Amino acid sequence: MTYQQPQPGQPQQPGWGQQPPPPRKRKTGKIIGFGCLGIVGLIVLIAVIAMVASGGDDGNESSTTKPSATQGEAKKDEPKEEESSEKAPVTVTAKAVAFKKSVLAQGDDYTSVQVTITNNSKNDIEVNPLYVTITDTEGSKHTVELGVEEDPLDAVTLSPGENVTGTITAKGTFDAKYVTYTDGLIGDSVRGDVS
Repeated sequence: MTYQQPQPGQPQQPGWGQQPPPPRKRKTGKIIGFGCLGIVGLIVLIAVIAMVASGGDDGNESSTTKPSATQGEAKKDEPKEEESSEKAPVTVTAKAVAFKKSVLAQGDDYTSVQVTITNNSKNDIEVNPLYVTITDTEGSKHTVELGVEEDPLDAVTLSPGENVTGTITAKGTFDAKYVTYTDGLIGDSVRGDVS
């Protein structure tokens, strides 16, 4: 048997020098990955809907309470308002304090506020200094700088009836008007005026 070189433009004949075709790629990994992504997306969607639904119920209760308080006599309005503030699920009190520099602070250009967060609800709540902001008298929000204050607000879980006190500090010198605590990253917000 003689081996002939193929002419240009003619197909080569099978022989010893040819490579077998590469195996076909399977798409099983992609299918499983997209399936898992779909399940995670569905769980997130259900969680968001549940949060919106529970948040909407609280708003309806407070709006239902307000008209009934307005319809009552003036003497009855005052106790109802006091009762509703006592029954608030979370209360925040704040007062301006002098900045106590820690070893991590860069300079003295900071504003500090001592905050007390009280859990009046029937469920545990998460408190974290990152869930608190300071708003100044001009309406600008300031985020909390971590580690620059000697007596910082700790990240804790508060059981019903418990409270925590600590200092939050923001960069810059300004007059603090109020602080805002948000229950988690996307929960309800509660304000406390700075005294």
